[in-house]
Amino acid sequence: MAPVAKTKEQTLAWLRAISGELATATLKRLDDTLPWYGEMPPGRRSAVGLVAQAGITSFIHWFDEPTSTPWIAADVFGAAPRELLRSVSLTQTLQLIKVTVEVVEERVKGSDESVREAILLYSREIAFAAADVYARAAEARGLWDARLEALVVDSILSGEYDDELPSRIAALGWHGHGEVSVLVGTAPKMLDVDMLRRTARHLDADVLIGVQGSRLVLVIGRAHPTPSDDEPAGATLTPFLDIATALEPGFGDGHLVLGHEVPSLVEASRSAKAALAGFAVARSWRNAPRPTLADDLLPERALAGDALARSTLINRIYKPLQAHSTELLATLWCYLDNGRSLEATARELFVHPNTVRYRLKRVTEVIGWDATGARESLILQAALILGSIAEPDGPLRRR
Repeated sequence: MAPVAKTKEQTLAWLRAISGELATATLKRLDDTLPWYGEMPPGRRSAVGLVAQAGITSFIHWFDEPTSTPWIAADVFGAAPRELLRSVSLTQTLQLIKVTVEVVEERVKGSDESVREAILLYSREIAFAAADVYARAAEARGLWDARLEALVVDSILSGEYDDELPSRIAALGWHGHGEVSVLVGTAPKMLDVDMLRRTARHLDADVLIGVQGSRLVLVIGRAHPTPSDDEPAGATLTPFLDIATALEPGFGDGHLVLGHEVPSLVEASRSAKAALAGFAVARSWRNAPRPTLADDLLPERALAGDALARSTLINRIYKPLQAHSTELLATLWCYLDNGRSLEATARELFVHPNTVRYRLKRVTEVIGWDATGARESLILQAALILGSIAEPDGPLRRR
């Protein structure tokens, strides 16, 4: 004789009667089959158990009224504390759902077929609900990270640091180590943050991204610490200029200026100030490359009133030459005054042109700039002018 089919009310009453048994069996199955569940602290295990029990209870309510689907997420995941979402991944949540469904399926096997079909449908709905919960959490986290990142970049640009800056940087997952450089350009109409981060990762770098009005600011750091002396010589670091060149497509039209390297992220404001000052005057260099080094715009920055540029020109060019040899300083000045003519310089100094060449080579070795190049000669001449103005005795005189 075929078994008499239960009415929906009878099935609901039976499900409510065995709900406690199902919850207990589910927790035991979780402990037996999921290693991560057994390794959890008691408080979190209890929270996971609440979620499983809420899922079973919610299924019974849903079976009674299938139109209640929109409330599934609130019914099930509302039972868990907020911190559980951060400690249990989406994969683990789906494993939890799978185990719970298996336990319920085994228990109702052989009974009303409509219950089994309802379980399968409900498991699909609960899986989508779980994905929605995690997606919303990820979106909220992304918005929070974006606000926090903007705050960190603002602090770097303004140079106003507080004790919380290191913790904010750590919260962003900053992987940079050692030297940092700041890149400033025009923000594109459609900013692709993911592309910028992906490009940086391919170059073993990390970036902090901030939009300041029409400007896009990137704080660049290398993702690996500086190699020590005992590491192999082949462990080279990618120059910041190469990283900036790779990131260039992520910027809008216009000039792109890279600030000088600084030892650490907390000192990045110096690089940022140089990059911002260079960006403000970059249009005055007709053939400026993209990206441009802020130090290559020192003359323009100095003319625009940038005190950092003036001190840089004096301290990195004028004073080192003056301290090393007044002869080199006089030769450089004479060479620049004579339109970079070796013969004219040699005649004025009463030396052979090869002597002038040798001295100019020594100048390059001392300060790193080559006076024979058109752009670098402009930088050197600006340094000599500013240095002589700062001298109490006035500029050097021609012989």
